[in-house]
Amino acid sequence: MSAPNRNTWWAEILIDELYESGLESVCIAPGSRSTPLTVAAYEHDDLTVFSHLDERSGSYFALGRARRIGEPVGLICTSGTAAANFHPAVIEASQARVPLVLLTADRPPELRDSGANQTIDQEKLYGDAVRWYRDLPEPGTSDRKLRRLRVDAARAVASATQAPAGPVHCNVPFSKPLEPVDVPEDQPAEPDGLGATGRDGPFVDSADGVIEPSSERIQALAGRIVDADRALVVAGPADPGMGTGDAARSLATASGAPLLADPLSDARFGSGEADPGDAVVCGGYDAYLGTEPVADWPEPEVVVRFGASPTSKNLRKYLAGTDAWQVLIDPTTDWREAEFTAAATLRADPGRALEALTSALRERGIDPTRDDRVTYRERFERAESEHWNLVAEACEGSQDDARFEGAVVPAALDGLPDRASVFASNSMPVRDLDRFARPDDRSISAFANRGASGIDGIVSAALGAASGGEEPLVALLGDLAFYHDMNGLLAAQRCGVDATIVVVNNDGGGIFHALPIESFDPPFTEAFKTPHGIDFEPTGDLYGLTFERVESIDALGDACARSSGTEGVDVVEIGFDAESSHRSRESLRAELADRLAAADD
Repeated sequence: MSAPNRNTWWAEILIDELYESGLESVCIAPGSRSTPLTVAAYEHDDLTVFSHLDERSGSYFALGRARRIGEPVGLICTSGTAAANFHPAVIEASQARVPLVLLTADRPPELRDSGANQTIDQEKLYGDAVRWYRDLPEPGTSDRKLRRLRVDAARAVASATQAPAGPVHCNVPFSKPLEPVDVPEDQPAEPDGLGATGRDGPFVDSADGVIEPSSERIQALAGRIVDADRALVVAGPADPGMGTGDAARSLATASGAPLLADPLSDARFGSGEADPGDAVVCGGYDAYLGTEPVADWPEPEVVVRFGASPTSKNLRKYLAGTDAWQVLIDPTTDWREAEFTAAATLRADPGRALEALTSALRERGIDPTRDDRVTYRERFERAESEHWNLVAEACEGSQDDARFEGAVVPAALDGLPDRASVFASNSMPVRDLDRFARPDDRSISAFANRGASGIDGIVSAALGAASGGEEPLVALLGDLAFYHDMNGLLAAQRCGVDATIVVVNNDGGGIFHALPIESFDPPFTEAFKTPHGIDFEPTGDLYGLTFERVESIDALGDACARSSGTEGVDVVEIGFDAESSHRSRESLRAELADRLAAADD
């Protein structure tokens, strides 16, 4: 390896070592101070590079891609506020355990705290939101310094990917010249040293360790389930690459326990790799938990939980209100249960723990067909059946118009092939995905930014997720989330992404109709619902996309089905009245409660 000056040399080695350590793609925003890093990334033969004009959108694109592929994605920017624009995505990545490697170019140390242009304090800019921070030294050519650089690069990737995965930050100062111009005195004194040449593979091989569950803890947990008449398995939103869906369904089959599967877990839908068996997979629980008929059900005795906190508030409150013995399975010591009702934690890889628990139950000869277990399971099966019948009736009544907002989810998903992805915006779309996406054996991967649950960067995150897979992706967005990140649409052509974006336009923050503030107007309309009256159709011409506005659920389903087989990004908009949509959700929940009460009578 040779380079015309030390900055170029330094950046090439840093990028090369990041790649050898497992970083295979990077998102770059333009800037002068980051020139050595940008040039090195583009000249690397095997690195996939995505160019973004806007740092915030670029960082969310990287977040979505890393979430989808379960591997680290790099981010490169210049100095100053460019790095600050990464911060929202860094927070989301930290909360959601998404691996990112941030390289923020900086002025040299002598210009810090001097009033120099475009110079801010970038030391530990992201605070505790990163797993590891390193302020790299100024570029040098000694073999020891280059060995340290490679070690830092390897540590960055390892820190981003080992549990709990998350973002890491390397601040990279450069003095001029920034371009790859010839500076003879910068030629390295030891061009053939180990720091310059590296090793065959990563300089430091940081093998990922898998935390095996304790046999004693597994046997104790198996004993509790065997002794219980009523057990539940709860799958929360999955960490990137968690891969617990098949294991969760197997546990539900072996134990006879209903599996309450968040749509963002990998248990709500099939994997395409395993037989789901006789597992009772529930997806409509948000509609019936917390209702009066369910309050009369006998409580669960044991609850096995894994993944992040469930999307459904009704499920969270239901679990908090029981006297059940609850265990949280997680590979870290992080606490992810905000109701503080769990009685135990099991620090282990969730997939391994679920598999071990299933084996232990079968060794003990547990009988999932025992009368009391069947009776308890049938309560959930009956509630699920009534819920999905009601949803089907509501969707049928909305085929020729747009009366029932919840019909958007089945309409968009029904036209997808056996392998597909869904990305849901926060506020109502992810909640509707939770309540109206029926469990399915198709291999559907569902994603959302639920770490910090903001609506910023949703378009970019969805397109980033689309870039990480070959299967079709449909993104379900509210109008405010779409507006908030419209400039992220530029990635559609610049990054060659294929996706369908469904915009549910109810002219403002429809979710606020679900809160008590709805009764206080003013300031409800102007300060909370915030109607905007924006016509989004010009975004088609502005960003070179196909834009279609539909008036019925049938037309929406047809548009999504057509789009799933085409290249590029298609935006499909459908309009609703936010208040009537919320009233329809309330009405469905009330009707379901009535039907369950009648069935119990």
